[in-house]
Amino acid sequence: MTLHALDTQSKEAELDAWMREEQEKARARRAKLKYPVRTIQELSFLPKPKNWLVKGLLAQGETSAWIAPPGGMKSALMAELTMCVANQQDWHGRKVDSCFGVVYFALERSDLVHRRLMAHCERMGLSPEDREQMAVMICPGMVDLTAADCVPHVLRSIEELSHEYGIGPALLIFDTFAKLIAAGGGDEDKAKDQGRVFANIQRIKDAVHGPHVALVGHTGKDESRGSRGSNAFLGDVDVMVSISGDQIKTATVVKANDMAEGPLFSFKSIVHEFGLDEDGDPITVNIVSAEEVATASPSEREPKLTANQKTMFAMLHDAGASGLLTEDWNEKARQAGIGIKRRADLTDIRTSLKSKGLIREMGDRWTVRH
Repeated sequence: MTLHALDTQSKEAELDAWMREEQEKARARRAKLKYPVRTIQELSFLPKPKNWLVKGLLAQGETSAWIAPPGGMKSALMAELTMCVANQQDWHGRKVDSCFGVVYFALERSDLVHRRLMAHCERMGLSPEDREQMAVMICPGMVDLTAADCVPHVLRSIEELSHEYGIGPALLIFDTFAKLIAAGGGDEDKAKDQGRVFANIQRIKDAVHGPHVALVGHTGKDESRGSRGSNAFLGDVDVMVSISGDQIKTATVVKANDMAEGPLFSFKSIVHEFGLDEDGDPITVNIVSAEEVATASPSEREPKLTANQKTMFAMLHDAGASGLLTEDWNEKARQAGIGIKRRADLTDIRTSLKSKGLIREMGDRWTVRH
């Protein structure tokens, strides 16, 4: 080897040693930051696969919202989800890879939640020994998640799952979102009150290694406008599912970060009988039926539209395959007299058309689903 080659190798070795030293200094410096940062070079080129609870739908570390009008079976659906996740059973055709821990915060009607879970235990044929292995806990108290000092108390309740079963929770259900705000005198219509709740939800997720948080919410008086209260709710969840229908309910994804929007699955309710009371009358509870129900396509469901919804849909349809940017669509709507007095009407109409599976959004461009 020549002296020149040796000299080159020596310089390269010195450079490598210097770079490693600088990287170590940088890591040590960042470790002291209250708000840690990472360079893009430190990120993996290929993103890691998600840790799924329910494959392709519910991932750990994310937040979902399940909204429906009163009596829309949203809480019944969460009871069924609890049992499937805790017992490694597929949920409406989607794979559950393991038995996960669940903490169900039943802020209202906790006795109804309990009856539904027991009904599913009976229908699944679970023995008392099987039930003892299920890592499921119900918290029936009111929880004020608008207050940061509530978080340590919530965490202590969650920790009981680990003490009892030896595993941490992978799913936290809060039923209902409205009560999380109302418990502290907050207003569901105020974005700032919703913001406090979501900030505290993130603190909880960070403290217990990123469980999935499922929020049960209500639609407004006009179901077509989506969730009740401030529309900030829509922006703070990773997945929002709207439940609608009479005899047959359909769960429809109206917002998602990493999956297609549109109909998810359909289901029916069934009355489960536990036995008879002292008067000989049946003791019953309404739960989600295990019967498979085909999901109707948007064209088969023939969604009902208001006059303004029809007008805005027609505008987008006439734009063809290229669709319309949000502001261009807003301008056309305003020229037609829509959204002049209340700008939020335009957002509400778009949300409704999405929930009915009629339109889609890519970036800031909207197109009709064909």
